[in-house]
This record gives sequence, structure tokens and C-alpha cells, in this order.
Amino acid sequence: MSAPLAGKFVDHYLVLGVDPGADTDAIQIAYMKLYEKYGADNIDTADAEKLDAIQAAYETLSDPELRKEFDAIKGVSRDSGRPMFMGMEFFDVLGREVGLRGALLSVLYDRRRSKPFTPALSMRQLESILDASVEAMNFSLWYLKQRGFVGSDDKSSLQITVAGMDFLENNRPKPEDVMPFIKLSAIMGAAPPEAPQEETPQQQETEPQAEELEPPAAAAAHLEEPVAPRAPLPKLDGASIRSMLNRAQPTR
Repeated sequence: MSAPLAGKFVDHYLVLGVDPGADTDAIQIAYMKLYEKYGADNIDTADAEKLDAIQAAYETLSDPELRKEFDAIKGVSRDSGRPMFMGMEFFDVLGREVGLRGALLSVLYDRRRSKPFTPALSMRQLESILDASVEAMNFSLWYLKQRGFVGSDDKSSLQITVAGMDFLENNRPKPEDVMPFIKLSAIMGAAPPEAPQEETPQQQETEPQAEELEPPAAAAAHLEEPVAPRAPLPKLDGASIRSMLNRAQPTR
């Protein structure tokens, strides 16, 4: 499949001629009609380039996850009802996207530098790296795409442009502004927090129980108890000694 120029956004809904709210059946019918018209079997209207674009559009819009990512990039909203203003919260978050835009550019710059042959990241991959809501990321991406700092490939994945690299290098973001938007699990070399180790049954059996040990104070008390004096040995005279010796001799 031939790919469009890198950075050129392709509206898959426009390619198939369907509304962003079209269901799966409508998308499939539109694809079949266009495939019949521009396919190789139709000698009069065959167009390989258009057929590639039609095929890419159908592959994206027929897959729920890919379509969700594309809708997020395109800015398709499924919301209905009366528009509302967020109130005082608007002034609290105003300008917070500056840090998120710097984080997005930093992530895409790092991807381009470390993976020059596969520099693009999908919306799903960005969600796994950045600690921000989908709405906030889409808002920042809209700004970056309007400035020409970020572009989309033929799979609707995102990559930094030369203008985006120049902007980032000339306006280096501060780590304290960018790192709060990066998930710890997405930082290379970051060690996850260690889980507390539980004692094994063998350890619990071998370790002495506190209540079985004699308190130090009681042990010291035993050492300090006075020892009762021994009774004095009886005094023996010469006659007593000879009498004891005679009794000890065996009789003949």
C-alpha cells in the first residue's frame, strides 16, 4: 500500500464519503461501492492511488479502536445537548496545557531520535505514556498540529515535524513542567515501588515469640538472688576417724 506524505492529515470520512456519525454498515457499503469503482477490475475508472486511500480509510473506520483514535485526532465529538461553560475551573486550568504541549513534543521528539525508522506513536500509545485526559491531549494536539509541530501518518499515528523539533530545541521546556505529565511506568529505568515482603511460614515458626522470652528484668532478678550458705561439716577427732576406718574394712 502506498503511503501519503508524512505529516499530511487524511480525513478517512471524506475519503469514503460518509458522515462521522455513520455506522459500520454505512461505512462498509460506501467502501464496497468505491472499491468496485476504482478497483483493478474496472478498466475505465481503475485508480490504484485512490484505492490505497480507500483501503486505508476502511481499515481505520471499520476497527472500533482505530476509529476511536482517529476520531480523537480529528476532533469528532459524540456529545449532545446544550453547550455549557465550565465556570471558575476554566481559569484554574488556563495555561496548564503549556506543560502538556511540552510533554507531547518531548515524547514525540524522543521517539523520533530513538526510533528514526518508526517515529510515529498512536493515540493509544500516547495515553499509556502521558498522565492526562483524552480531552486535554486532543486539545494540545490540535494546537500543535495547527502550528505545524506535529503531523499524522497514513495510519493516523502522530509524529513530530522538523518545525516541532526546531521549536523544542529553541524553547527548551523545564523538567518540572514536563515530568508531572509523564507516567512513572513510562520512564526508562524508573524502578517500581517495592512491595512489602510477607514472612514465610518457616520464618514465623523459627522466630521466637515475644511472650515466650523471659523479660530481662526477671532474668536479672534471678541472678541477684542470695545463695543459701552450706551447713558446716562436723569436726572429727582421732578416735572418730579410727572408728570410721574400722567400720569400712570388710570382715573376714
